[in-house]
Amino acid sequence: MATAYFAAGCFWGVEDTFRGVNGVTATRVGYSGGNKDNPTYEEVCTGRTGHAETLEVEYDPRRVSYDDLLEVFWNCHDPTEVNRQGPDIGTQYRTAVFYLDDEQKQAAETSKAKQERGGRFDRPIATEITAFSRFWPAEDYHQQYIEKRRRKVFGLL
Repeated sequence: MATAYFAAGCFWGVEDTFRGVNGVTATRVGYSGGNKDNPTYEEVCTGRTGHAETLEVEYDPRRVSYDDLLEVFWNCHDPTEVNRQGPDIGTQYRTAVFYLDDEQKQAAETSKAKQERGGRFDRPIATEITAFSRFWPAEDYHQQYIEKRRRKVFGLL
């Protein structure tokens, strides 16, 4: 198994998108890129911790490549938005790829350049490509939030 970290706005929808990708074996939502150990959701929402809402993706590279995951990332949010996605505003909603090694860094930079050249976006891509430092899992109620809500709405809980 391999791991990837993406920030693309509110982590609930990002997680739901990646959970549907063939080859993704597990996901966790949490916080990366900040300056406080083990932050809470409330602390992250203040914008003072520097964290981004981040998705940890565990995947089987024999079934899905990191490049494929980058394509999902570019397509599941607006990477031209700075510190926001839709109605969610704040540094915690910024767009970022947190790379684990030089191979992921190169793949992310190449993929970003391809997106910029592709003409799909009418503004520059704001996505940070940053070395991974630490991931703090979010509180349990955030994990698979949309899936849990869907089950509750349809009486499957």
